[in-house]
Amino acid sequence: MINYLFWVIPVCSVVALIFAYAFFRKMLKESEGTETMKTIASHVRKGAMAYLYQQYKVVIIVFIILALFFAFLAYVLKIQNEWIPFAFLTGGFFSGLAGFIGMKTATYASARTANAARRSLNDGLKIAFRSGAVMGLVVVGLGLLDISVWYLILDRFVPESTEGQKLVMITTTMLTFGMGASTQALFARVGGGIYTKAADVGADLVGKVEAGIPEDDPRNPATIADNVGDNVGDVAGMGADLYESYCGAILATAALGASAFVLKPEEMQLKAVFAPMLIAAIGIILSIIGIFTVRTKEGAGMKQLLRSLGLGVNLSSLLIAASTFGILYLLQIENWVGISCSVIVGLLAGIIIGQSTEYYTSHSYKPTQKIADSSSSGPATVIISGIGLGMISTAIPVVTIALAIIFAYLCAIGFDTANLISANNLSLGLYGIGIAAVGMLSTLGITLATDAYGPIADNAGGNAEMSKLEPEVRKRTDVLDALGNTTAATGKGFAIGSAALTALALLASYIEEIKIGLQHVGQESIKVADELIKVSNATIPDIMTYFEINLMNPKVLIGAFIGAMMSFLFCGLTMNAVGRAAQKMVEEVRRQFREFKGILTGETTPDYARCVEISTKGAQREMLFPSILAIVVPVLTGIIFGVSGVMGLLVGGLASGFVLAIFMANAGGAWDNAKKYVEEGNHGGKGSESHKATVVGDTVGDPFKDTSGPSLNILIKLMSMVSIVTAGITCAFSLL
Repeated sequence: MINYLFWVIPVCSVVALIFAYAFFRKMLKESEGTETMKTIASHVRKGAMAYLYQQYKVVIIVFIILALFFAFLAYVLKIQNEWIPFAFLTGGFFSGLAGFIGMKTATYASARTANAARRSLNDGLKIAFRSGAVMGLVVVGLGLLDISVWYLILDRFVPESTEGQKLVMITTTMLTFGMGASTQALFARVGGGIYTKAADVGADLVGKVEAGIPEDDPRNPATIADNVGDNVGDVAGMGADLYESYCGAILATAALGASAFVLKPEEMQLKAVFAPMLIAAIGIILSIIGIFTVRTKEGAGMKQLLRSLGLGVNLSSLLIAASTFGILYLLQIENWVGISCSVIVGLLAGIIIGQSTEYYTSHSYKPTQKIADSSSSGPATVIISGIGLGMISTAIPVVTIALAIIFAYLCAIGFDTANLISANNLSLGLYGIGIAAVGMLSTLGITLATDAYGPIADNAGGNAEMSKLEPEVRKRTDVLDALGNTTAATGKGFAIGSAALTALALLASYIEEIKIGLQHVGQESIKVADELIKVSNATIPDIMTYFEINLMNPKVLIGAFIGAMMSFLFCGLTMNAVGRAAQKMVEEVRRQFREFKGILTGETTPDYARCVEISTKGAQREMLFPSILAIVVPVLTGIIFGVSGVMGLLVGGLASGFVLAIFMANAGGAWDNAKKYVEEGNHGGKGSESHKATVVGDTVGDPFKDTSGPSLNILIKLMSMVSIVTAGITCAFSLL
């Protein structure tokens, strides 16, 4: 029966792609509106595609170099699995493809959303949301399809072995295509984030603050580059980001399942491997049901709109919670009730983190309103209150993840606290944590739709402003845009939360990969407590003891410090990159205002293409060093400090990166919506001193929420993935 159940996974992935195509085709049938609206949308579309093609040229070169390096390790040094170079390339390809399709959809949907908003708020919401759903469904569809195909290939070619080692080999090999996805995601996030924020900062500082013209005014030379940036950063970047989160969680849990049930009958081990894939597959169908429930009424406020989106997400979550018990009962997996509860824990954690992010970033609630209140005393107090809010906002997500980890672990081991970290319970408990991450991401089809919806609504507002549509239309698109800021912040919080659980599962997977790495270098046994143990039979505690992975080992502490430093170093590099690119943009916008006097009077058309070119070149140049650093540091740490140093690195990076990412994402989102709150007429409205103060706060928050913050969750997982893929190097060449 289990072999027949496997086919549910690729079938559900194909269903997701079919619905994504149907939503895309239906969106294309809608009118883009007036000729002006069509022209503006065309400019944005061409700019976005030009940027993406340029980025992919750079990324392809990096991927070829890395694939050749992995091939050298596999075929020349023979310290690595020979499938890794190919798995790495496919992971990167599908991650890039998901981002590309999502961005293409978004650039076609924005003008259609603006035009639909001329009819009603509900029509605008439906087009924007279902266009965002294309991204969500493409990510989950391509992710599960890639996983299914790789399983079939490896099952055919990996030789049979004793003691359940074949499935361990298959799942740990599949994990490595996660590195390709993570690498592509980091380039997409960093490059797209630098692009969009350079344009955004330039447009805001010179256009709004200095020239006093509205956001998205066609007289602003940076406005097209700003709208392009929303697509390449928040759509293509986020799509690639959550593709690797989704695949990473499923694959890490499958690898832990293979390990935890290695001494059980082969059918039970196979069920443990398929369980996370089946949960994700059913989650696709339930996400589609949730997507069709999202609608609203004319004149709805922010809370009503949030409730509309929340209905779809929460309905999908409730349905997957119920379905999980049915799936695991059908599989008759050991302790299926407890493991089902671990999935529920993950779902609840995702909802709590999402609600917490919404509370701290939406201008419907007190925290963001207080930032707006502080604008009466200038931009300094806006920045101070935003930083304070961001720091306070870390408490709920951190406590939530801590509780999720312990309850997912305890549920999986049947609350056997007397043997909390025995070898068997440790493997099963870690499997529970991994499957909690799968539970959190199982409804990604709809949760990512709420995220990708944001940039589409933002671009729709820009199109309405530049096309000089009726004030009522702009009012509707502003409501959709403000909602998009909150859903985008919620999506980032969700991505960061899932990254924390996934990274913990990847830590355990790293130990499994080390066992394989030891065998590749010819070490068949290890000595633990004066007892010789076969490497293939070694438990996680055995490996931890053998490599002296404990807090008293200075190599672990050094690794932890390096990991913590990496989060701050990475953020500093990306923040400065945005600053340098934004400075060039500011100078260009000022130059055009200075040299072409007719721009501000509307007599001369600005040179939009020059601003797009500045953002594109700046992003390509600035994204390389931070991204390559994230790949090089884990390799060097493994060579110098060995396995214990790498474990410290991953723990330090996870702890600091998780908290820092939440702080930056929430502070940035709150600053943005504080500005929107003032623009709605509070504290003097647009053009007031309070408005100028919140624009400065929003400008500071731009790289917080759209470049550095969301890139951190990829950094956390990429360092784990690199460590897993290069475990053979660590085993063969470690100096200490």
